[in-house]
Amino acid sequence: MKSLRDRIFDKDHVHHRRKVNEVAQVYCDLQLSDKERVVRRFEMMCYEETPVILEGQQIIMMRTIENLPDCFTKEEWDTIRQGHYIHETGYVSNLLPDYETLIKEGLLPLYERADEYVRRELDALFELCQRYKNEAERIGRTDVVEMLSHIPMQGARTLKEAFQFFRILHYAYLLEGGYQIVGGRIDKIFYPYLKKDMDNGLLNQESALELVKDFFLSFNIDSDFYDGVQQGDNGQSVVLGGLDEEGNDCFNLLSELCLKASKENHLIDPKINLRVSEKTPLSVYELGSELTKEGLGFPQYLNDDVIIKGLVQKGYDFKDACDYAVAACWEIILPKKGFEVVNIGACSFPKVLEKTLHTKDYDSFEDLLSEYRHQIHLECDAITSQYHNVYFVPSPLMEASLDVQYMNFGIHGTGLSTAVDSLSAIHEVVYHAKQLSLKELVKVVDDDFEGSPELLHQLRYRTPKMGQNHEFTDSLAKDVLQWFCDALKGRKNEWGGIYRAGTGTAMFYLDHAAEIGASCDGRRKGEPFSANYSPSLYAKIPGPVSILESFTKPDLVDAMNGGPLTLEFSSSMFVDEESIRKIALFVKAFVTKGGHQLQCNSVNLSDLKQAQITPERYRHLIVRIWGWSAYFIELDQEFQNHVIARQEYSI
Repeated sequence: MKSLRDRIFDKDHVHHRRKVNEVAQVYCDLQLSDKERVVRRFEMMCYEETPVILEGQQIIMMRTIENLPDCFTKEEWDTIRQGHYIHETGYVSNLLPDYETLIKEGLLPLYERADEYVRRELDALFELCQRYKNEAERIGRTDVVEMLSHIPMQGARTLKEAFQFFRILHYAYLLEGGYQIVGGRIDKIFYPYLKKDMDNGLLNQESALELVKDFFLSFNIDSDFYDGVQQGDNGQSVVLGGLDEEGNDCFNLLSELCLKASKENHLIDPKINLRVSEKTPLSVYELGSELTKEGLGFPQYLNDDVIIKGLVQKGYDFKDACDYAVAACWEIILPKKGFEVVNIGACSFPKVLEKTLHTKDYDSFEDLLSEYRHQIHLECDAITSQYHNVYFVPSPLMEASLDVQYMNFGIHGTGLSTAVDSLSAIHEVVYHAKQLSLKELVKVVDDDFEGSPELLHQLRYRTPKMGQNHEFTDSLAKDVLQWFCDALKGRKNEWGGIYRAGTGTAMFYLDHAAEIGASCDGRRKGEPFSANYSPSLYAKIPGPVSILESFTKPDLVDAMNGGPLTLEFSSSMFVDEESIRKIALFVKAFVTKGGHQLQCNSVNLSDLKQAQITPERYRHLIVRIWGWSAYFIELDQEFQNHVIARQEYSI
């Protein structure tokens, strides 16, 4: 008989699903308010759900209604856009509600202080939980009956109840229309329940691990419904470990069990982020490296020493900064206190450089750099000027789960290595070797190197690149990133918040690359940038150590919005305990040298290429895309090709 894990992976449960009718036109005809629409749809979705409890399932609740109808018609959205800036879908995302308090206290205190809209949603949610309780009674699941006789109205008493409470809340936030609603610091939230259960003899380490594995399975049961570019891009990200405000490392037994559960389940949800610092022992990095070995595309490492300092410098309270978590991909967010749009826009460094090169001729390299810096400021003017009358569809339950104090915006900085490598190449062939004039070089690049194969080869492979530990090139990277950070300082968004600079790319490593022609580093028209904060795809790199040296030289405290250095290690690296230790030491060195975020992958290029030919044989093959993991065969080909083009490193 199949395990619960395999049944969920094979989607054996999808026969329970059905669709409901669209409601937008009905709501439009009734001229309902925005909030009324959200609440009516929430009520409808809860009432239409069919309680299903799978055999062997401990943490229950799954979507049986596969579509979530929009609250607005296309024409209404067009009208809203005429007077507002709409971010992505217009629904809230990348928020982290106060799971900890709600799970501890139960939902009755929230109900008592809530307005009528939140109460209506909670009534619908309570009714759905009651129907699940009835179904549990029908099939003889007394454990579920006991749980749902207490939660979610009252606070959780055990780890199992706490996990189930989280599932109910997460389910509810998504039914409001929110997406990429993350899990936050789950080891901090749930460790007290684990300790209490173990002290009372209800759990031992073995049974606790099985419960964590089942909890993690609940993230996968209907993850294909969640909004995203590809399957896996659903924002189900969690954080483990990290420093508290007294400087203590909070990695605990539950943190370790979560890493083991993820390894044994071998599924892409939830995505694990591991907070580390100079105080983190090597054993934690080794546990993380064991998970990397599985080829899941995580954990992603977050350096507390850089990020907490960066948050405080940006005006966050130190205690709040110590409690940070991560958004769907890598952006830094705060539980309970943040209503921030951490991915509201992006600045393409290569696009700004292209404009700079076509603005005028430059007598010196210094003149070129001065104008490039000026153009980055102008680009940030243009980017931030868009964000007026920002509109989000109301989310009553989510809003009631927050105590908002921070309302900042985050701006990605894309194509850094392409821009820096281009500047380095310009310096080399124009101003140092005087091989040709800047105007001549720009003309060749504009023509996509047609008729200039020798120059293409030189620029592509023989000029210094970011990641080669080349002092001059790395100094350019430090300057460009700092100019970007400086260009956003002092700006206020319409909510009174600040702008945070980051090194992430999201999908822009493809989109922004398509907006420009070839570039002076030898990248031809149509070729992508590297993902996030990483070397260009064709840079000849001596090895990962030189990348570590190059990519820790810029001031990453100032660029704390997020965007990891992403490295692909050959799966042949992970053959024994010594290789795991080497990877762990490498990650620890990155943290010690001041890197902000690191994401390591274990890849086998042969498997990736073969999976494009015979995908049915590689259904379990997982890769990292930008801030999320995905099943390789489910990706569009352009994403598959980008993964294949990345370099495989060994230590």
